[in-house]
Amino acid sequence: MSEKLKVAIVGCGGIANGKHMPSLSKLEQVEMVAFCDIVVEKAEEAAAKFGVEGAKVYKDYKELLADSSIDVVHVCTPNSSHAEISIAALESGKHVMCEKPMAKTSEEAKQMVEAAKRTGKKLTIGYNNRFRPDSLHLHNVCTRGDLGEVYYAKAHAIRRRAVPTWGVFLDEEKQGGGPLIDIGTHALDLTLWMMDNYKPKAVLGTTYHKLGHMENAANAFGPWNPEEFKVEDSAFGFITMENGATIVLESSWALNTLDVDEAKVSLSGTLAGADMKDGLRINGEEFSRLYTKKVDLGAGGVAFFDGKAENDSDIEARQWIESIINDTEPLVKPEQAFVVTQILEAIYESAKTGKAVYFD
Repeated sequence: MSEKLKVAIVGCGGIANGKHMPSLSKLEQVEMVAFCDIVVEKAEEAAAKFGVEGAKVYKDYKELLADSSIDVVHVCTPNSSHAEISIAALESGKHVMCEKPMAKTSEEAKQMVEAAKRTGKKLTIGYNNRFRPDSLHLHNVCTRGDLGEVYYAKAHAIRRRAVPTWGVFLDEEKQGGGPLIDIGTHALDLTLWMMDNYKPKAVLGTTYHKLGHMENAANAFGPWNPEEFKVEDSAFGFITMENGATIVLESSWALNTLDVDEAKVSLSGTLAGADMKDGLRINGEEFSRLYTKKVDLGAGGVAFFDGKAENDSDIEARQWIESIINDTEPLVKPEQAFVVTQILEAIYESAKTGKAVYFD
């Protein structure tokens, strides 16, 4: 492996420009040497802004993967192509960071896990919310056992009016769904990670397309086009786990509610509970009295690179790159992301059939 890891970006749209490339550009161990997009002008712009001198530009990702000098590929394309590109990149000898969700279907996600095992290359999924200070602290609390057995949880991904109107977010064929697969996936990933529970038993789900038909709707990103709005505007899941635990997952881009939370969890255990509703709060009972403790997350901590001017995406990129350099496991394991995809798919299936989906 070269002194610096040579990284390629496949898909030079919003998530690549807003997250991946800015964070990678801050790492001394990395140089971005190749950029690919079906709109080649986007790849050219990314190369000019983030690439090393002489960075290559491609329209076809297969041509990029033929370059044996590339060590790492970041897949930042629509959900429908995550598996195809990630598997091809792994089989060409590259380590892969794939943006969330892992894949459009659980079968595709399974094939990604198998490809990583078969090739011996590292694969991780872009669940950057794990790297927030509140998430890292709460995970430490859970790992130490402070909450006891966590048997009930809520995964929150509720927007009142924030429908993404750019790119292919409203295209069911390319994305696989709406808010559930877009932001619900973050909330579910956080919840399963906190509980360290990846064995679902059954899922009952509902999806709604109640507000997507509105003309000139109030929306954080400007009115959406009802003709293009092909996905759900809200979705909900009731998930039971093999050990008896229950998870309620709520997600929306547009919902008439003031109870707005995104990429947050609420946990109830046998010893204590926790939530992210007003900062990070731990609740419990002590000496026959109830208590609520609010954690000061501005006082520094022990997780990863606390103290530096890094956001969650910066820490995610650093931990991922250092896992390659040091041959350690990335924080987000593909096997975990596979279960997230399984559950999301089951919610969609249950919503279509009106029946619960049971896992083997």
